[in-house]
Amino acid sequence: MKTLLNVSKHADDLDLLLGIFQPLLTDHLRQLEKKNHLLEIVLDLGFPPELRFVDGFQRLTALGEVSANDISKVVAKLSPFNTDNRTGIPRTLHRISAIRNREGGIVGLTCRVGRAVVGTVEIIQDLIEGGRSCLFLGPPGIGKTTLLRETARVLSVDCDRRVIVVDTSNEIAGDGDIPHPGIGYARRMQVSSPDRQHAVMIEAVENHTPEAIIVDEIGTEAEAAAARTIAERGVQLIATAHGCSLDNLIKNPTLTDLLGGIQSVVLGDEEAKFRGSSKTVLERKSKPTFDVLIEIRSRDVFVVYDPLLSYVDAMLLHHDKTPEFRTRGEFVAPNNVSVTSPEKVSRVMDVAKLTPASLYLYGVSSNHVKAALQTLQLPLTISRCLDEVDFVLTLQSKMGSGSKLKGLLKGKDLDIHALREGTLSEILAFLRQYYSLPGELDQLEADVFRETELACEAVKKTMKMVELAAQSEYFRRLQHQVVHQAGLNSMSVGEEPNRRVRVYPVASQ
Repeated sequence: MKTLLNVSKHADDLDLLLGIFQPLLTDHLRQLEKKNHLLEIVLDLGFPPELRFVDGFQRLTALGEVSANDISKVVAKLSPFNTDNRTGIPRTLHRISAIRNREGGIVGLTCRVGRAVVGTVEIIQDLIEGGRSCLFLGPPGIGKTTLLRETARVLSVDCDRRVIVVDTSNEIAGDGDIPHPGIGYARRMQVSSPDRQHAVMIEAVENHTPEAIIVDEIGTEAEAAAARTIAERGVQLIATAHGCSLDNLIKNPTLTDLLGGIQSVVLGDEEAKFRGSSKTVLERKSKPTFDVLIEIRSRDVFVVYDPLLSYVDAMLLHHDKTPEFRTRGEFVAPNNVSVTSPEKVSRVMDVAKLTPASLYLYGVSSNHVKAALQTLQLPLTISRCLDEVDFVLTLQSKMGSGSKLKGLLKGKDLDIHALREGTLSEILAFLRQYYSLPGELDQLEADVFRETELACEAVKKTMKMVELAAQSEYFRRLQHQVVHQAGLNSMSVGEEPNRRVRVYPVASQ
C-alpha cells in the first residue's frame, strides 16, 4: 500500500502568508469570507492594498495607503529576492514578486496565494498516465502551474515513476530546500536564474535517470532545444509555454521548434497538382517535441490536440480540424469554440471510434475526396495500390463493358462503389452512408453549399470580395473546400459566434 503524502484537497498554508503583513491587514484578511477564492494580495507604495479574487478584485481603502515602512517590514520577513525579483515562504507555494524603482528600491509587492489542488488533472489523467508528452497553453493565472504540480504528484505517487521537477524560481514546489508535498515523491531541481533553465533541464536527464520531467514556461530557443533533446531520449516531458493557443505557437518563431519547426517547401508541378495546392507550401521540418498540446480555456474547459502533429499539418494546409473538448461537469462551449449542436458533438465522438480503412480512386477527383475526408474527419486514406485497399470508389461512367477498371480488378475481391457525378457534395453523402453517420445536417449542408457556390460565381464575375454569413467551424470548413474547388481564395475572419468566411478573387484572374 502506498504511503500518501499529507496533501489536502486545497492545501494553501494561507496563515503563513497572512503572517508577513502588518497586523491591521492580517486581521482583515483572516476575516474574509472569500479566503478560498483569494488569488493575490497587492501592495503598491501610495495606494491602498488590493485583493484579487477569481471573480474580481477589492481595494481596501479603509486601511489607508501603503507606506514605505509597510513594504520594508514585509520584505524583512522574507528570504532575499532572486535575480527575477521573486521569493517565497519556505515549504509553501506562495510567491512574492517585487517591483523596484530606478535605484533598485522595492516600491511594490505582488503576493500570490499558492495552492496544491488535488484532482485538477483528472480531466486529462489518461494522457498523463499513458506516458504522453504534453504541452499546456493558457493565459496567466488560469492554473497551469497548479496543473504541473498535481501532475508531478500523480506520476510520482500514483504511478510510481521517477519524476524530476525543474523548478525555476521555486514556482512549482515552493521556496526552501525541502519541496512542498504537493509534488508528491517527485525530486526537485532548483534553477538559480531563468537563463539557466535549459541547462538544468539537460542536467536532469543526463544525471538523474528520470522517467518524466516537468518544467514551467518554455520561452526561449535554448529551452525549446533542451525540450527536444529530452523528448528524443524517450523521457516523458510535461511543460507549459508562452501563448494561449496552437495558432499563437505556430506564429512564434522562437518556439516553432516545439511543433517540429516550420519551413517553406517548393513542390514540383505533379506533386502540387496531386495535393491540389500552390507550388510553395509550409511544412513541418520534423516530428513535434510533444505528443499532445492542451489549451486551457478555463479551469473547467480543456481543448486537446491529439496527436499534435496532425493538427499542425492541418493548420499549415489551412484546413479546419476540430480538436477534442474535455470539460468538468456539464458541457458549456467557451466563447471562442464553435459547436453546432449536440448531434454534431455526438457525431465527432462516434467518428473517433470508426475503424481505419483505405480506398482506391478511379475517375474520382482525389482533391474532392481529400476535402470530404477533412470535413468529416474520417479515418480513411487514399492508396495507389489495389492490393492494400478495402474498396474502390469510381464513377458510373467508368463501369461500362470493356472498361480499364474491370481489367485492373480482375482476380481481386474488392467492393466497388460507383458515383453518378463525383461532386464534393455527392462524395460527402456517400461517405456518410458508408460509415452510417447521422444525417441531420444534410439539408443545412446543401444550403451552405448553394450559398457558397453563388458567392463564388459573384466573385468571378465582379472580381470583388464577398463575405458569407457567419457559420460554425464545421460549415466554414465546407465553405473553404467549395471555394478552393472553384479556384478562388478564402479566409475566416471575426470572432465566435460571428466568425465567417470571405471569398476573394485570385490575382491572376
